[in-house]
Amino acid sequence: MRRKEQSWIWRERAGIVCLILTIISLSITLTINFRPLYRIDIELLNILDYVSLDKADLLKNYGELMSYLNNPFNQTLQLSDFPVSKSGAFHFYEVKRLFLLCYGVLIVTIIPSGFFIKRLIKDKRVWRLIRPFQWGMIIPVIFGTVMAIGFDQFFVAFHGVFFNNDDWLFDPVTDPIINVLPETFFMHCFIFFFVLLELFFLIGILFGKRELKKM
Repeated sequence: MRRKEQSWIWRERAGIVCLILTIISLSITLTINFRPLYRIDIELLNILDYVSLDKADLLKNYGELMSYLNNPFNQTLQLSDFPVSKSGAFHFYEVKRLFLLCYGVLIVTIIPSGFFIKRLIKDKRVWRLIRPFQWGMIIPVIFGTVMAIGFDQFFVAFHGVFFNNDDWLFDPVTDPIINVLPETFFMHCFIFFFVLLELFFLIGILFGKRELKKM
């Protein structure tokens, strides 16, 4: 009986890790594909002032960029109104690999996570999510504080972690696309991602606490 209980504990821990990976990859997926955020920033950040395009053409180019980053079968980055240098193309290729890695993690974990949640509900153990999700909610707060202190430093550190070169430092002359992808837009993306994380973790905590009250 003891061995069976220990086995369940380890399976439960593995399930929680799997679920957290699902939440993180899902939050990233929703963030990078939430195009209304870019539409809002076009107006909010006056992005059209930095390019000789109207909003429709700018969104067309943004769509072409996102199509390249999202489609594993699209191997060539071509934008209607923006030239792309060799170093710029390589950076976007590296970004594409990160996108596809995120989607891969989501695909691999989402079904086991679904079964895990179903098992927790059946066994009335949703409350077991409360503590790990509470810890999970602290992480966005920490990163949010760092961003508030200095997003420039955070942005540089982020690229230092995920990229081993300086190709992300675009030259506006050879890669004018950077003029319509301002740093503030990426800050808004990070904020949106952290908000989603907090929301998903909060939902798990609330369901766990509701179960405890019923018990």
